[in-house]
Amino acid sequence: MWSNLPFDVLAKIFSFLSPDSLARARSTCRHWNACVDTYPIATSFILLSLHHRAWFLALPTRNRGQHCYVHNPVIDNWHLLSFDFLPDPVRPVASIGALILVRPTNCTVLQLALCNPFTRQFRYLPMSNTSRTNPAVGVVTLDSVQHGPNPNFRVYVAGGMSEAPRGGAKYELKLEMYDSMDDTWHVVGFVPTEFAVRLTVWTPNESVYSNGVLYWMTSARAYSVMGYEIDGHRWRGFGVPMADKLEFAALLCHNGGLTLVGGASEGEACIWGLKEGDRWGLIQKVPMEMGRKLLGGKSWGSIKCVGSEEAIYLYKELGSGMVVWREMEEKAGWAWFWIEGCHSIGGNQVPNLPIKGFFLHPNLFPFTF
Repeated sequence: MWSNLPFDVLAKIFSFLSPDSLARARSTCRHWNACVDTYPIATSFILLSLHHRAWFLALPTRNRGQHCYVHNPVIDNWHLLSFDFLPDPVRPVASIGALILVRPTNCTVLQLALCNPFTRQFRYLPMSNTSRTNPAVGVVTLDSVQHGPNPNFRVYVAGGMSEAPRGGAKYELKLEMYDSMDDTWHVVGFVPTEFAVRLTVWTPNESVYSNGVLYWMTSARAYSVMGYEIDGHRWRGFGVPMADKLEFAALLCHNGGLTLVGGASEGEACIWGLKEGDRWGLIQKVPMEMGRKLLGGKSWGSIKCVGSEEAIYLYKELGSGMVVWREMEEKAGWAWFWIEGCHSIGGNQVPNLPIKGFFLHPNLFPFTF
């Protein structure tokens, strides 16, 4: 009976499977494999992302380009994914649904690409209109329910250094935007010189989009935030709590608003939310016993953080474990959890590598951007 089910019925059933279960299901027979590969309704894959938690993707910060590690929160298990399909070593920039926006590390001029580590697809984006080095990159993901299993997105590039008319280099003031819907770069505005300098010198690539504004955190103490209002074409900057005492600070989006996670010397790590008037309000504190376990005698400066609408992870190395503030399954509230680090996969020991973490909703749907 199962081998004769119509594709629409079978696709509806498949929509409730986790990505790893779907991968096993498609290997059962040709009929099931054809349903996963060719059934034209994308709703099944959209539901797949909505029904299951995002996975934590850990990319080693050294020897980039060969492999990555992913944690499945449903069964609390780690997997190893090979990146041998990538033509060049890469540095991750942002996750977009099931895709990772990456930057090849063998090129000084900004070049961006997309990859899906589960389907092993890779594609370079077109080069931007202006060649620049070390710019800040911001990503805006559009609604996946409207635009399919791999959502459309926009990439904003600001700051960086470009060639001066008479030789040498200058801070680039053009603001460019890549739109996946037309696969084209557009000049959409300009950046004040002060912000262009800060975006180039003090800002890492990570950005956060919330309520029509792209935000970047400066990496220099005291920490501060820069925001670009997309519709109003307006730049603004403001401070953060305990700015001169924080040993690490990260911006996230939580409950639809801008959120700050930071840890201070000889203190706890805290979570703040941005309120009206660029004011911050305390939301949560990391439990002291979990914080001590995570730190392992080191300072908060060794900690990194990644977050989504459903969870916030604080982590260090691959094998060090993670402190997680996560929405409960029954959606009755949020709670703190400890997730063990990755020590072995398939009986093989895994080295305790420094990592960079991202969230993604894995799917097996090919992207067509």
